[in-house]
Amino acid sequence: MSGAPVLLVGFAVTNQAVCAQLTERGHPVVATDDAADDRLRSHAAALGVDLRKRPAPDDWLALASDARAVIPTPGLPEHHPALGAAVAAGTPVVSEFDLAQRWDSRPMLAVTGTNGKTTVALLAAAMLEASGVAVGVAGNTETPLVEAIRDPQPAAFVVEASSFRLGHSQCFRPRVGAWLNFAPDHLDVHASLDSYRKAKAALWCRADEHTTAVVNRDDPVVVSHTPGKGRVVAYGLSEGDYHVSGGALWAGSEKLADVAELRRSQPHELSNQLAAAAVAMAAGAHLEGVRTALRAWTGLPHRMTLVAEHGGVHYYDDSKATTPHAVCAAVRSAKPAVLIAGGHNKGLDLGQLAEIADGVRSVVAIGEAASEVVRAFVGRCPATTAESMDEAVRLASERARIGDAVLLSPGCASFDWYGSYAERGDHFAHVVREMIGGSS
Repeated sequence: MSGAPVLLVGFAVTNQAVCAQLTERGHPVVATDDAADDRLRSHAAALGVDLRKRPAPDDWLALASDARAVIPTPGLPEHHPALGAAVAAGTPVVSEFDLAQRWDSRPMLAVTGTNGKTTVALLAAAMLEASGVAVGVAGNTETPLVEAIRDPQPAAFVVEASSFRLGHSQCFRPRVGAWLNFAPDHLDVHASLDSYRKAKAALWCRADEHTTAVVNRDDPVVVSHTPGKGRVVAYGLSEGDYHVSGGALWAGSEKLADVAELRRSQPHELSNQLAAAAVAMAAGAHLEGVRTALRAWTGLPHRMTLVAEHGGVHYYDDSKATTPHAVCAAVRSAKPAVLIAGGHNKGLDLGQLAEIADGVRSVVAIGEAASEVVRAFVGRCPATTAESMDEAVRLASERARIGDAVLLSPGCASFDWYGSYAERGDHFAHVVREMIGGSS
């Protein structure tokens, strides 16, 4: 990749890392960002690159035509003019995954899915580390893959693979690729549900005799895309190479752990743990390493995290649940629940929440999508709206009975009231603790 410049569309964390790697390797770069400010311009200048702010619509075709490749920032909407200009100019659109694999030959173990990616990626990494295999974790995390490969220590990389990156990858071929599940998501970025599905399916589209696909037998969409080449390892709650039987997790005929000794044992958590074991063992983890990591695993923040128990009511922070699919899984594991849901809708049909109405005692709707949340439960269970998290927690507590869960599981992004799902979850936990402290 030399000669003509590489066009970066967006200059956030990932493309800043891409830019640094390209310039170090002597490749010319043209960088753009729709919201370029002095901070971003200073960062670009330090790399010897000029940063252009929001090129005019007529300028994109010239920029794409002059470029050797276009690299979009993860999450760039598919309707962005830069992508249309690249198609019109015949300039390839590639991802940071393509570059990282071109520059580094160490095995990549990729995990994708609508929900559970971070959990499975980090747990698989812990299993490998406990087996004596040094790994790096990268991708849809704080560390882009192109940055992670700078570290010479890992023998392999566990890659959290978002649809944003997979959909633009042209040659990325992970040694192990796990697809966990599929449900509508990110329809504010992808042009359609079919486009989102195809982006996920790109994980396996270059499978060959050297690759292993880890397939969730419990998800029909995932199963329908099982690759015809390479090794296939299946997992599922009731059947598969990795499965749950007799109150234990199994890898074939080998017991991994009794469910009773696990700290996270909701059905979706067990599925994630099976997936992580399948990924890790396909990459060289041994049984004792897997067992050690499973017994030590406490889960991740903001994923069905118990905040407090007060007056017989359990308060859970599930702020990471930003799709209806994730909310349904949470309610099924915590019912009966008083559900706090809403936020910034990512173009999804929140009417799907109606399917778990029988597990919900009452709903408190918040944020921009509050009215959509209320509509999903009309005629099924009581629903009201709150104008703040403080009000939402108070209303939910008033409606909860002994044995219930007050569950923050929004089904939406956080960007109407908060800067991140973590900030939202932390505020919920703070309000709960303050309320409990004030009432004792």
